[in-house]
Amino acid sequence: MARTYSSNEIKIKIKNFNLLEVSSGKKKFLKDFFSDKATVIMFICNHCPYVKYINTELIRLAKDFIPKNISFLAINSNDIKKYPEDSPENMKQVHYKLGYPFPYFFDETQEVAKYYGAQCTPEFFIFSGSGNLYYHGQLDDSRPENNVPITGFDVRNVLQNILNGKKIPTTVKLSYGCNIKWKA
Repeated sequence: MARTYSSNEIKIKIKNFNLLEVSSGKKKFLKDFFSDKATVIMFICNHCPYVKYINTELIRLAKDFIPKNISFLAINSNDIKKYPEDSPENMKQVHYKLGYPFPYFFDETQEVAKYYGAQCTPEFFIFSGSGNLYYHGQLDDSRPENNVPITGFDVRNVLQNILNGKKIPTTVKLSYGCNIKWKA
């Protein structure tokens, strides 16, 4: 595990891709899961200890905001030849075992991670209903090696401001975790 920070590069617009959604085993368009209010795109994977550490909060966060018309999509872009734990079959097992209330997609070509400039897991992107980027970065300040409680504060704060109708400037708050496992 190499600690890697997210990029401060900003991708302005949300983009549609056709990816394998592991719970159904079918390719689906991401746009079919976008919300008119806001969409959270999370780059996660199965093996990363930083993701494992926050999984319970990811589920709680999604369950809090999905009923409020905010959508969540999780994407794994890792090279499964080097990291077989992140294979679609294993993603499906994790999806059901943890009870993810959001779709979990496999980015086999790594095109999606490259488009968004994702560098690590976990890494979050929050888009408006019109597709503009509101937020890019971390879930909160908690990490496995510190004693900060896992609250999802940074993501929750942006989502609550969206629901409250507040004007939201594009914000970047660097995340760090495991690097995305790029293909050679």
